[in-house]
Formats: sequence, C-alpha cells, structure tokens
Amino acid sequence: MNGDDPKSPLLPLHDPIHRSQSFNSSIKSVLTLNNFFILLGPLLCTVICLFVKLDGPVTSRNMLAVLAWVFTWWMTEAVPMPVTSMSPLFLFPLFGIAAADDVAHSYMDDVIALVLGSFILALAVEHYNIHRRLALNITLLFCGDPLNPQLLLLGLCATTAFVSMWMHNVAAAMMMMPVATGILQRLPSGPAQPGVVRSFCKAVVLGVIYSAAIGGMSTLTGTGVNLILVGMWKSYFPEAKPISFSTWFFFGFPLALLIFFALWGILCWLYCPRGAGRGLSAYLDKAHLKRELDLLGPMAFAEKTILAVFAMLIVLWMTRSITDDIPGWGAIFNGRAGDGTVSVMMATLLFIIPNKKQKGEKLMDWNKCKKLPWNIILLLGAGFAIADGVRSSGLADVLSEALGFLEEAPYLAIAPTVCLVSATITEFTSNNATTTLLVPLLIQIANTMRVHPLLLMVPGAIGAQFAFLLPTGTPSNVVGFSTGHIDIQDMIKTGVPLKIAGTVALSILMPTLGAFVFGTDKQVNIAKFAYPK
Repeated sequence: MNGDDPKSPLLPLHDPIHRSQSFNSSIKSVLTLNNFFILLGPLLCTVICLFVKLDGPVTSRNMLAVLAWVFTWWMTEAVPMPVTSMSPLFLFPLFGIAAADDVAHSYMDDVIALVLGSFILALAVEHYNIHRRLALNITLLFCGDPLNPQLLLLGLCATTAFVSMWMHNVAAAMMMMPVATGILQRLPSGPAQPGVVRSFCKAVVLGVIYSAAIGGMSTLTGTGVNLILVGMWKSYFPEAKPISFSTWFFFGFPLALLIFFALWGILCWLYCPRGAGRGLSAYLDKAHLKRELDLLGPMAFAEKTILAVFAMLIVLWMTRSITDDIPGWGAIFNGRAGDGTVSVMMATLLFIIPNKKQKGEKLMDWNKCKKLPWNIILLLGAGFAIADGVRSSGLADVLSEALGFLEEAPYLAIAPTVCLVSATITEFTSNNATTTLLVPLLIQIANTMRVHPLLLMVPGAIGAQFAFLLPTGTPSNVVGFSTGHIDIQDMIKTGVPLKIAGTVALSILMPTLGAFVFGTDKQVNIAKFAYPK
C-alpha cells in the first residue's frame, strides 16, 4: 500500500474471507484438548455434587467431588502441577470441608520440614560434586566390562533398598537420587536424546523411588507404617506377644526380597532390553570412568564435613524412636522432636561450618538454596491436605463401611483382597493415613470372621506401602518425579505390574511364612484379644 496515496484507508481493511479465517483460528485456539481437561475437573465436581448420594455427611460427597477435580488436573496436567497443588487452599473452604487455617497447616508439618532439610543437604552434596564421586564409584562397581545396564540398575536399586532398611523412605530416596542423577548426567539429554538413553534414565529413577519403598518394608524402622501397625497391635491386644524388630524382619525381609527382584525384572523388561548396553557404552566406558574419578582427587574438608553431617543425620533418624522397649533419644524431649526437627537442624549446621576454601565462607549460603523445589513442597502439602480432608469430611468412614464385603471372603483370599483394597486407597491418601484408617476396621472384621487379627492387619499395612501409581502416593515418588525424567504415565506403566507382583508375593507368604512367624494359622483365643467394642 502506498502511504502517499490520499485515497488509501488509514486502517487496514479485511475481507470476509480473512475475517472467517481469523474467527476459525480463534475457535480452534479455544477448543483445545488442554482446555477440555481444564473444564473437565470442575465439570466432574459439579456432576458428583448434583447426582451422587453417599451414606454420610454432605461434606463426604463434597470431598469426593473435590478429589475428582484435583486428580483430573493432576492426571492430565492441564494446569501446572504446582498450581493444582494449591487448589485445596481454596476448594476445601469453599466446599465446607475445612477452614482455611486448617488447610494451610497441612502445607508445613514435620514431614515437609524433613523434606526441606533433606533438600538443602542434597543441594550441598550436589554443589560439592559428592554425588558425582559416589556415582562414579557405584558405576565402576556394578557396570561390568563390557557395560551391563541391567547389572548397573540392579546395583543402584539394591543400594537404595539397603539404605532404606535403616532410615526413612523419603530420606533414602533423597540420599540416593543425587547419586542416580549423577550417573544420568553423563548421558546426553534434550530433544536429541536417543531412545535407549531416555528409557534407561526412566528405569534408574523409577528403580530408586520404588526400591526405597520396598526396602522400607523389611524393617520396623524403614517406614512409619510398620511402626503404626506394631503400635496398634500392642494397643488393641496388650496380652498378645508383641511384634519385635526381629519378628518383623523374618517376615518383612523375604517379602521385600521377592518384590525387589520383581521390580528389577519389570524395569529390565520395560526399559532395559537386551542390546541396550551397546547404546550406553559410549557414555559409560569403564576406563574413562576411572580417569574421571582420579581427576576428582582426594576428598576436601568440605566434602568430608558434608558426608559427616549426612551420617550424623542418618544416625539421628534411626535412633530417634527405636522400639517401645528401647526408646530412642526422642524420649528425652517427650516425643516433641520429629525427623523434620533434626533434618532442619543438621541443614542449619551447613550455614555455620566454614568450608576452609575462602575466609569467612560457609559450607552453604542462601544463594545456593535458590534451586529448592518449592513446587514439590506444594505437591506434598496438597497430599497431606487431601489425607486430612478425606478423614475430617467423613469420606473415610463411607469408604470403611464399603469394606464390609471382606467378611465373606474365603480364608486364602483374605490377604490379596485386603492388600488390593489398601493399595488402592493409599494412592489417594498418605501411607500412614491409610494404615491408621484401615487397621482398626480390619480388626473389627477379623473379630467377626473369628480369624487371627494379623491375617488382615499385616496385608492392610503392607498394601498401604504399595503407592506406586501417583506422585502424591508417597513423598518418595515426589522425589523421583521432581527429576523430570519420568511422568505419571511411566509410573502407572511400571506401578501396575509391580503392585500385582507385590500382591501375589504377599498372598503366597502370608498364609505360609506368616503363619510360622506370626502364628496366624492357630486358633484365636478370643479372651486373649481385647477386641474393641
């Protein structure tokens, strides 16, 4: 168009065809799959509120509706996951489920303090390349010559499972994930990443988080769920023989071993097929790894100090509460101190101890903490808020009443049925909450069926640890999800067969080894068991 032409219009004119194309493009920009998923959450919530009737208070129905909304957004990721994680802060008060202050408290409790402190320690490990040193040592030990990805994966998973036997699952996952990602940093990344490399990265991250959960099943100190079970057994049945550390280990360790090898087999089948070593050997050459380890040189004061702080933290975690007969150091403070207490305390030491590299410089400063994954903190808070909401809204009672069918289950079907029910519920509430809600109900059902209570209690507690499908199922899953190597679809693809394998293993061991260890095959002396009224 000639700007000097006086007949030229001041504004550009569009013909009807252009207007039609612009309108069509606007419609297409609105009618996207992402926008459909955004609307799907509130739509499902509305449908449940209008048409679903539960045998409980109105808040239980509202909680179910909110769950549908939140989990739709989480599963589809139509809204960024951290934003979805904040939605309970406004949905719970608006639907009458909980007061705003009560919901907000869920976003900062002792477990989240544990995660914060552990993340700071993990950042220190990463800053001083300690994870790289550990990664090189583990890779050299297990990679084989020529490279065997399956063996390397087994070594990483076995190390994580062993660590998780003696410390909290979350702490074990947080300790081992930097080691695992240190190995993965050697591999190419980005859009040009080869498929075999991408699959191996998924296998390593999934292996670490699931091994942390599996290792925790084998000891009483490995997870809070086992301690809750033992505590309820002693509370409900004070005259019965208590479950000691060794008693649980004789049952828990063989069970964990079976599930562990099932996990390894599933990961090799899905992500590490034969021939994968050829695609990875270029990046994980053994001679080159040895040279890199030599280049790191001896450990400096800062590295040794951080490892010492980490070791002290592990000891404090393990000894805070050992057993009822052997109280840990937590008894000195009348149970007021938690795992988060020592986690933040030891993290604070990093800001006080000098690193002896530059005068006045500490091991850590706040600038190094800018990479703290606050999105993960929000995700954890949402999980805890949902667990509290399910309980306070009355939805937990509705779900409990729906388990009455267990009374009709055959003897050999009891363990797998209870395990599947518990493993389903635990995906939507925390492991500890699932155990706390289910075990008293299972005790009542065992009384009605006149069977040994542990025949239902143990599968209920073990099943509560099978949170393998969603990031929110357990904080360990969140640790892996935060790496960016896996998504929800990967967790479901791996978690479903793993959950089935775990249920099968429990179904075999509970009536056999469980009968020997716990005496579940013996006739129940009702007078001995103080069943609650």
